[in-house]
Amino acid sequence: MKPFIVVSDGFDKSLFNQLVSIEELQVHPKSKVPPEELEKLLPKLNGLVIRSATTVTAELLEKAPNLKYVIRAGEGTDNIDKVACQKKGVKVSNTPGSNSNSAAEQAIALMMTVLRKTAFAHASIKAGKWEKALFNGNELWKKTVGFVGFGKIAQIVAQRISGFEPRVLFYDPVVKQSSLSYAKQAATLDEVFKNSDIVTIHVPLAPKTKDLVNQTYLEMMKPDAILINCARGGIVNEDDLYVHLKEKNIKGAGFDVFKDEPLPANSKLLSLDNLVMTPHLGASTDEAQLRVGEMAMHQLQEFFLKNNLLNEVRA
Repeated sequence: MKPFIVVSDGFDKSLFNQLVSIEELQVHPKSKVPPEELEKLLPKLNGLVIRSATTVTAELLEKAPNLKYVIRAGEGTDNIDKVACQKKGVKVSNTPGSNSNSAAEQAIALMMTVLRKTAFAHASIKAGKWEKALFNGNELWKKTVGFVGFGKIAQIVAQRISGFEPRVLFYDPVVKQSSLSYAKQAATLDEVFKNSDIVTIHVPLAPKTKDLVNQTYLEMMKPDAILINCARGGIVNEDDLYVHLKEKNIKGAGFDVFKDEPLPANSKLLSLDNLVMTPHLGASTDEAQLRVGEMAMHQLQEFFLKNNLLNEVRA
């Protein structure tokens, strides 16, 4: 019997057509499957390809007794219960590096948008106004950019902004040095928050990073500093963030990720005039999705047709 594969959260159209055409696999004809439809497919499911919209829980696994393999089309696997998967013998992979460049560019885009108040100026002019005096911003040139975490995406950001002649300060418990002449390792996280003009978050969501950036660290920031988060929602305590932005204790922030996604319509964050928000667009480029799809399709074939597990992620 052919392995039955479901792609639940969308896929590059041309690649999905290629995937469906693989004779050795039985692929569900839709590349985007709503939760209620996915639940009906679980009993016969062998392989599942997800992005961030689908959460693989212990409950889902109980309903999918024939599931053998889950691929996270992207890097972050915090929406997969990896402990439960290991107990059930379900293998988990991601597609590392496939969207790193796009995620890095999104962080830089938010930096510039917050510094120059572009989003608010755009909204103003769309409303028929010409409020030039309200939107005096700041340059990125020669600023100190602090990195909380200095993995692959963070290092791409640091490389891409080199033309602005920044001073880069980073704290990472694993990465101890950088090949960039303008990058310096901070001895503590405190040092990053106290000395940076821009603080950008680049750590995964894990128990030790949940609410990592809270009142304690926000109070350390310069009053004219900005905070960028394109990593994961839940790393920054949103209640504390709201207070500090509302009271103008920091100048502004740019967030692509939130604790609850989609962001609730009654979220306090929506009332702020110094927070730029985007709906988790870090990997949302044609180029990234093509790379993600190519890797996921290759890994599916390797696993089911050659018994070869690539890019495994364990608990």
